[in-house]
Amino acid sequence: MRKRSWGFVAVGLLVALVLAGVVSNYASSHPDGLDSSLLRGCTVNADDEITGGSCPAQQARDHELADSPLADYGIRGVDNGFLSTGLSGVVGVLLTFAVGGGVFWLLRRRGPADAPGTGPSPADGRHAGDRQSAGTAG
Repeated sequence: MRKRSWGFVAVGLLVALVLAGVVSNYASSHPDGLDSSLLRGCTVNADDEITGGSCPAQQARDHELADSPLADYGIRGVDNGFLSTGLSGVVGVLLTFAVGGGVFWLLRRRGPADAPGTGPSPADGRHAGDRQSAGTAG
C-alpha cells in the first residue's frame, strides 16, 4: 500500500476510535423506531419496563450472547458507565478493523497475477505482465 493510503487509513481509524470511544457515550438513551413500535399497546414505566397492556415487546427474550463480555454496549466488570461504553466501542472498532484488514490483505495477496491464464508463459518463462520487453534480454 502506498504511504498516502496508509495515512488515509490511519486517520480514518483514529476518527472511528474517537467516535466509538467518546461520542458514543452521548447517543440517545431513548428507544429507536423499532423499539418504539414494538412497545405500542404496552404501558412502560420510567425505566422502560413493561407494566401493562399487550405488545410484541413482551415476547422478547435475551440473546444467546447476552452474558458476553461486550453485551449491552459496555464491558462487563467495568463499573464506570462512561468508561465501559467507550472501551466497548474502541474494542469493537479494533476488532472490525482487524477482521476487515485481514480480509483485504488476503484478497490483495490473491491479485491478478494469481488469476487463471496470467501465470508464466511456457514460451519465455515470464508472467503475462512482463511482456513489455519481450524482445530484449534481461
